[in-house]
Amino acid sequence: MTKQLLVVENLDINFELHEKNVHAVRNVSFKVAEGETLALVGESGSGKSVTSMSVMRLLPEKFARYSKDSRITFDGISILDADEKTLRDLRGNRISVIFQEPMTSLNPFMRIGAQLIEAARVHNKKLGKKEAGQKALALLERVGIKEAERRMKQYPHEFSGGQLQRIMIAMALINEPDLLIADEPTTALDVTIQAEILDLLHDLQQQMGMAIIFITHDLGLAEHYSKTVCVMRNGEIVERGKIKEVFAHPKHEYTAELINAIPKGMKEPEENNAGVLIDADNVNVSFVLKQNFFGKPLKTFDAVKGISLKIKEGETLGVVGESGSGKSTLGKAVMQMLPYTGHISFEGKDLKNYTAEEARRLKSQRQIVFQGPFGSLSPRLTVGEIIGEGLTVHHPEMTKKERIQRVLEVMKEVSLPLDALNRYPHEFSGGQRQRIGIARALAVNPKFIVCDEAISALDVSIQAQIVNLLKRLQKEIGLTYLFIAHDLSMVKYISDRIAVMYRGRIVEMGSADCVYNNPQHPYTKSLLSAIPLPDPREEKNRKRLVYKGEEFSEKASLQEVEPGHFVLR
Repeated sequence: MTKQLLVVENLDINFELHEKNVHAVRNVSFKVAEGETLALVGESGSGKSVTSMSVMRLLPEKFARYSKDSRITFDGISILDADEKTLRDLRGNRISVIFQEPMTSLNPFMRIGAQLIEAARVHNKKLGKKEAGQKALALLERVGIKEAERRMKQYPHEFSGGQLQRIMIAMALINEPDLLIADEPTTALDVTIQAEILDLLHDLQQQMGMAIIFITHDLGLAEHYSKTVCVMRNGEIVERGKIKEVFAHPKHEYTAELINAIPKGMKEPEENNAGVLIDADNVNVSFVLKQNFFGKPLKTFDAVKGISLKIKEGETLGVVGESGSGKSTLGKAVMQMLPYTGHISFEGKDLKNYTAEEARRLKSQRQIVFQGPFGSLSPRLTVGEIIGEGLTVHHPEMTKKERIQRVLEVMKEVSLPLDALNRYPHEFSGGQRQRIGIARALAVNPKFIVCDEAISALDVSIQAQIVNLLKRLQKEIGLTYLFIAHDLSMVKYISDRIAVMYRGRIVEMGSADCVYNNPQHPYTKSLLSAIPLPDPREEKNRKRLVYKGEEFSEKASLQEVEPGHFVLR
């Protein structure tokens, strides 16, 4: 019989905050055996992370209150009664955690290599610095960090969100823990890296006999990598059992809601005879990696190479690809947030030919919604001030009363409560913060919006709400979108056409129907095969195709294989 590693019994947690009592977790009980993977599934605010953090007793002692009947036992050790020395020995050594936001866990002033070495040596005093460095290097390579030796000398700000998450996974595994708490570990990763990382965790689990608590809102992932599941809502476990059985025959209405939350099908094709709004011709973006004493570039990186595309008024062009493929760089080039070569026209006029005054006015016509809603919203401004900021800049002629009225209008459009006007971003959930970001973009009546991974950090049901909101706004006011994402299921649902990017180039472009149902490029096929399917019955039959760039040629060009469907050959 397999030994029970972790036993949680009657876990009940209250937070006492400013004379307000928040009942975060209610009578939660579950067990995790050695080598087992338990999925905790639910939306933001359901109590998943609070429950998992209590396992390491990481909740703030000043505010968290456990009921007298609460019990957490790890390998015979009572966690809630343990002294600080016992907890220090467990944390990071026998119990490790991968957090959703890697930047909150990494020291911005320390090189990545130094942080990994420190994590290894703090729990193993006999481990030499050189040996720890070799161990760190090997793990970075295993989690997919290219040129790992060079990158160990870099700081956290020099990595993308996806790369930082891989580093955090390496750090969590460096001491080969008995229990790994993975709190939304792949939220920031594209589908192929997501699959690779989770396969890696699964392999390491098999090798080390490691138990995993897998916290996620992605039902397809939960089904693929877990055997048992606890579905949480409002701090309670509403359903539990073998994951295949629970998802195939949900007994609780909330479980059924989660399963049905992901939009199905794709956007209905519409006849679009509108004019071209965005016309990009041979766009290139390069970054200088190394320069000499006089500032002359010695080494450059081509992030975007020879991109040409057109976006019609009222159309949504979805851009997909892995981290580092150039998606966000292309979006920023279109917004003139990065220097580029080539030509980008807006309404038929090259952006480089606009006068300073025309360029200033144009900014109100082009807006962007960023991936991290919290990072892109000033914590010092109220929601009303954030949304109205663009009006102050671009419409100084408006009175304060007119600005407030316009802010209230867009808040209503994005379904934000009107009492949010004088509140601050930290008082809202991730989904609500993203609505604030969308409202800010809408306030100045733009024609074109770049959505740069605008839904990647949100729950499935919130993702669906935001995408449906964007579709509704497009229909009502004729917005044009460049929709950048790594979640291909959502891209399919919102996009008229899709461009697939790899190593800075478009490898395939066409209607959503063509790209999804008749993919031609091996990289596109690889991306599609990596999509976790929300239906467990479909997920178990999914077969992954891995593309390693063998058929990628720098000299290739886009060829039209059927009307409107282009492939790099």
